[in-house]
Amino acid sequence: MRRIRRLVHLVLFCPISKGLQSRLPGIKVKYLLVVWLGIFVGSWVAYMHYASYSELCRGHVCRLIICDQYKKGIISGSTCKDLCEERSLLFQHCLSSSPTQQVYSGLWRETEVIIKCGIEEALKADGHPDSVPRRDVVLFDKPTRGTSMDEFKEMLLNFLKSKLGDQPSLAGLVSRIIGMADVNRDGKVSLAEAKSIWALLQLNEFLLMFSLHEKEHTSKLLGHCGDLYVTEKIPHTSLYGVDVPPFLQPLLPSVVHQIIHQWFAPAWPRRAKISIGLLEFVEEIFHGTYGNFYICEASVRNVGYNDKYDFKMVNLRKVATEMTIRGFLKGRHCEQNVDCTYGKDCTATCDKLMKQCKSDVVQPNLAKVCGLLQDYLLYGAPLELKEELQKQLRTCMTLSGLASQMEVHHSLVLNNLKTLLWKKISNTKYS
Repeated sequence: MRRIRRLVHLVLFCPISKGLQSRLPGIKVKYLLVVWLGIFVGSWVAYMHYASYSELCRGHVCRLIICDQYKKGIISGSTCKDLCEERSLLFQHCLSSSPTQQVYSGLWRETEVIIKCGIEEALKADGHPDSVPRRDVVLFDKPTRGTSMDEFKEMLLNFLKSKLGDQPSLAGLVSRIIGMADVNRDGKVSLAEAKSIWALLQLNEFLLMFSLHEKEHTSKLLGHCGDLYVTEKIPHTSLYGVDVPPFLQPLLPSVVHQIIHQWFAPAWPRRAKISIGLLEFVEEIFHGTYGNFYICEASVRNVGYNDKYDFKMVNLRKVATEMTIRGFLKGRHCEQNVDCTYGKDCTATCDKLMKQCKSDVVQPNLAKVCGLLQDYLLYGAPLELKEELQKQLRTCMTLSGLASQMEVHHSLVLNNLKTLLWKKISNTKYS
């Protein structure tokens, strides 16, 4: 960075000598100023990229904190030994979009994986991200010593009720959580194991991933250590296969985005298969085993697919439980509907007489997904299918109102769209 600052200083504050100007009479000063400006802008972009990377990418801090807690016996997990002792779980490329939520691609036992962990509490306690975590930093405070297994199960059940609602299937979910916590398979859950699984359940994405683990459209959970967890790597993390880098998105007009997406998108039959998977995911989270879930940011960057063109939900942090949204909306003051928005687009209506938000989301998941699929499916669609496909997508996008009151219509529209796509690709190499 010292070299970059020296170069910028030289470019900005060292004028061209008269001798050089006389030897280069064909070059006008204004052209040189343009060159100086280009160098300055380039240096600034390089500096900002470096500063942004340093701020966002703190995998070494994450590993330092987790291994420190592991060596003290505070936490446990199936990947702790590989991460902290054998070094066979390796951080590789930073994918973080927030300094408090670290996301890395990595390598574990020669398999490509995704590693996720949070460092928010540690950073709040210590302003120096490279320092060794202080001994008094409390990251894993529950359950406390002396908690019995029955008490821990009751803790888990009450927590799940608060997040997922009072579902009849929660007892089975508690049993699965206990099974995952028992890392050494001795039939008991140690305090370190209990603290680790409790910390993980506080993470919305982990809770949803664990709740939806039986569904084939979410990433597989491979292991954990404390509140760090490892999932399978999804090869294609955008619906179109590639996406415009975030720093370029504000600079390019929407038509350029569309051209790039169309250029790199899979063949239409493969897009149809991916879309069927996305529609199945919507079906799964609508009155599923553990209640209702809402997609609160329908974006091509939050959905992807694997090498077999099977749909995969890339970012479950943009999905929320019905209980979470109801808790957010309850008693919330509002002047207009936009004041009743959870996330990016989970919006309820505002009771303008009472100045309070109502508790039900207006636009169902299916309408959002169909809006996402409109350009995706209509581009390159077979001519004999295009008109009917456009009609069904338009019908789907107009769905609104309380999903609970229109369950039959919701299911009918979804099944009609799935059937239309499936008939076109069934009994082919794309099915």
